[in-house]
Parts: sequence; structure tokens; C-alpha cells
Amino acid sequence: MKKVYVLIGNYGSGKSELALNFAFKAAERGERTELLDLDMVNTYFRVTERGNMTRMKEIRLVSPNFANSGIETLSLPAEVASAFAMDWETVIFDVGGDSTGSTALGRYHQDFVELEPGSLEVLNVVNIRRPLSGTVEKIIHLQEEMEIHSRLKLTGMINNTNLAEMTGPDELRDGYEMIKEVSQRTGVPVKFTSGKAALLEQFLAEGHDPKYIGQPLPIDIYMKRDWNSWINSLGEKRPQQLEYL
Repeated sequence: MKKVYVLIGNYGSGKSELALNFAFKAAERGERTELLDLDMVNTYFRVTERGNMTRMKEIRLVSPNFANSGIETLSLPAEVASAFAMDWETVIFDVGGDSTGSTALGRYHQDFVELEPGSLEVLNVVNIRRPLSGTVEKIIHLQEEMEIHSRLKLTGMINNTNLAEMTGPDELRDGYEMIKEVSQRTGVPVKFTSGKAALLEQFLAEGHDPKYIGQPLPIDIYMKRDWNSWINSLGEKRPQQLEYL
């Protein structure tokens, strides 16, 4: 059965990093894999920039038209339909977490509906160390907006709480507590907890409730951009967006 993962997350959640990890792990299992970069808003942290890596692992990468061209206005290529029409074993959608990014999925609503039952996972990548996901209320609001614009029902959350190179044990612990409350209030389950292997192992040894951990997901780091540089780039290109950070 084809497995389709739709990863949605706000700026700095680590969504693109996880999309690469999902794709690489599937390819390592020998699965025919396609990765679709539909992040129509956040052009700084972009899966497309790791195109050579995906080709080396025989992963088909579908990117927005004009990606990496310096043009800010992106459009979806016709090849997106291949995710549904071709015989892939694993398909990963990397989708921007605001209304523009989520709406990009809306045009494929019928294709998602026609997938085999149980094959679709729509996952909110949550990093509580980012301002837009810094409280339970903000996370719930974002999830509601994502569902409205994408026309897809979330099937789970991923605790991907981190501070890039400054990540310590408290990140996963604090993320666990907040996402646990979100799950209790909304009924959206926690499907994965992700992080570097050593920190994840330490967190798991602390005896937290497995119901709010889901499947442990050790990850490798492929996206080398830093958060501060991205904020600085926004200040240069789109000052009006800084009010949301």
C-alpha cells in the first residue's frame, strides 16, 4: 500500500528537515520514494536546495516552478499529479504551514480523498521554541487554520521541539508537556517525537507516557541554515513579515 505523508508546520518548525529524513529513511528501506516541495512561502529553508542529495539516494524530487531561481513568486508544477498517479511506495509532501502553503493542497483534495484508507498521514510538525507555536492556544489555532485551508484533517502531531545547535534535554521535555495538552484538548494524537539520537535516547529513558511520544524518530541534520540568518533575510526582503515573529 502506498504511504503518503503530508508534513505541515510553521516557520522554523523543522518540517523540511523531517521531510528529508522521512524520504531518506524510506529510500534506505528500498521503497520507491517521491518528495514534493510545496513550501510556497518559506523560500529560505527549502528542501529543493538538497536536490543533489535526493538524486544520489534515487528519490524523485518535485519542486515549485522557479525554485532556486531568485524569483519569489512560485507556482505548482504539473508533476505534482505524479504523487497520486504513479506507483510510489512512499510519498512525502513538504507544505508551508500558513494559509498560502496549506491552500496549495486544497486543489488536490479529491486525489487525497481517493487514496486507499489508512494510507494518508497529515502531520503537524510542532516546535514550541518558535513564536508562532509558543503556547497551547497558538498551536491549536494554527492546526485549525491548517485544516480549513488544506481541506485535510490532521491525523497527528510530531514533537520536533529544538533550538538548532543549542538544543538540549529541556526542548523535548517542554515540547512533550505542551503537545500533550494540545492532544488532550483536541484529540489529535502524537505520532512521532523526533530529535538527534543521543538527546532522544535521554528523553525516552525518563519514563514519559508513550501515548504522547508516539514513535521515536532519530534524525540526521541536512538543512544547515540557521534561524537568525533567516530572520535577517526577512528584514532585508520583507520587513512587514517581522511582526509575526
